[in-house]
Amino acid sequence: MKMIFVKIITVLVAIVSIALVVAMFTKNKYTIKREITIYKPKAEVFDFIKLNRNQKLYSKWLLLDPATKIEITGTDGTAGSLLTFESKHHKTGKGEWEIKKVENNRIDFELRFLAPYVFTANGHMETETLAENQTKLIWIYNSGMNWPKNFMLLFFDMDKIIGADVEESLTNIKTIVEK
Repeated sequence: MKMIFVKIITVLVAIVSIALVVAMFTKNKYTIKREITIYKPKAEVFDFIKLNRNQKLYSKWLLLDPATKIEITGTDGTAGSLLTFESKHHKTGKGEWEIKKVENNRIDFELRFLAPYVFTANGHMETETLAENQTKLIWIYNSGMNWPKNFMLLFFDMDKIIGADVEESLTNIKTIVEK
């Protein structure tokens, strides 16, 4: 009986050790990029997306729970503006979206999740004129997992998981802005 227990423990230690070594050589960052064409001028699209207060109208994550508590501090639409959110929904959770930089066609952001998972993502939303009343909106989202958690990236396609939510948010923006 004691010998079987020792063998089981040895096998478990070997499996965990192999997973930790594999994680050392596994990617730990990922980037998600989605874009959509909106049939409105670039200035109109940009003026909508730069305001944190509009996220409650289009963000897939903030729309999951109508009772999500949202607070905006700083001057909305400028660097330093901070949207804090808190929800009981596990996909929304608690966190902060901070505008880091605003240029004439691009907003850089940092997204900090505080609960139920703790991690930071960053990225940007950018507008590009395609025609007079046609704008391409690009959303790039960067994140990752440190060792040894990055082992999970072998099994989860973050592009599909988060990308679908980004696509839904972009579709919501399109619907609202094109009205």
